[in-house]
Amino acid sequence: MDKRATHIQQWIDAYSDTLLDSALFLLSDKQDAEDIVQNVFISAFESYSSFEGRSSVKTWLMAILKNKVAEFYRKKYRHIDNVPLDRYFDQEGSWKNDDILQDWNEKDENLLDNNDFNKVMAECIDKLPLKWLIPVKLYYLEEKKADKVCQETGITATNLWKILQRGRMQLRECLEFNWFNIL
Repeated sequence: MDKRATHIQQWIDAYSDTLLDSALFLLSDKQDAEDIVQNVFISAFESYSSFEGRSSVKTWLMAILKNKVAEFYRKKYRHIDNVPLDRYFDQEGSWKNDDILQDWNEKDENLLDNNDFNKVMAECIDKLPLKWLIPVKLYYLEEKKADKVCQETGITATNLWKILQRGRMQLRECLEFNWFNIL
């Protein structure tokens, strides 16, 4: 084996699990995450000569991973049908059900420390329409700036804010139904 192949094999052994965990977090689909990680190592192999060692190998591979995930979402986002909004809004654009705007109880301040709540939250996030899921994950979970989310998804800032607002409302409704109403 040549030097490049030896290093890549060492990197696969050392960083596969870390990259897969990150990809699973960002994609929520094991098959997609495994494909992305495989593509990361293919890209690393192909661009091995451009790695100058200015950063750690892990940092370089994570950067490749983030670019691959962004590329994945860009492709997927551009080929999605319109999201049906008639479930939430009437013909004039007003909320059909104002009940989803009700306030949650203040007693639930430390919910993110509750594993059961986190499980319900993850399920609610995964129920978002794909056209909303991608910007919500990029903005809230990856904590990317709005302009970066717009750039990666190819949407306007106005569209992003509407998607985030509607995503929050759907998450709220899902959490109220699946968490708060069962307590």
